[in-house]
Amino acid sequence: MESIVLVVHILLALGIIGFVMMQQGKGADAGASFGGGASQTVFGSSGSGNFLSRTTAWLAAAFFVTSLGLGIFAKQHAENSSDVGIPSKEVIEKLEKDTPLVEEYAPASDAPVMDASAADTPAVEQSN
Repeated sequence: MESIVLVVHILLALGIIGFVMMQQGKGADAGASFGGGASQTVFGSSGSGNFLSRTTAWLAAAFFVTSLGLGIFAKQHAENSSDVGIPSKEVIEKLEKDTPLVEEYAPASDAPVMDASAADTPAVEQSN
């Protein structure tokens, strides 16, 4: 269902683009009043403004409805998905169970401990 709404949404977007591109701007009316343009229109002497503007409005309304539908689908997917950055309780329990403890890998207490600052600095011989 979601893919059908998405395809309709894309077709409506392309239709809106096409109908907006076919419409004449308001500056084109001034040139038509001096004798040109009315006989050359496809939609008759009344022009295409009424048909194209109404069709564009209907396409825009349908585009708005499909946008709301896609938003509802996205919300449902977000509620059903646990992949929003917060792990579920089952995942946390599994991670805690499988995570090794640091104490298991720590050296025994009777092992000699080496000073880290002494290990990093090379030995320098002192001469008098």
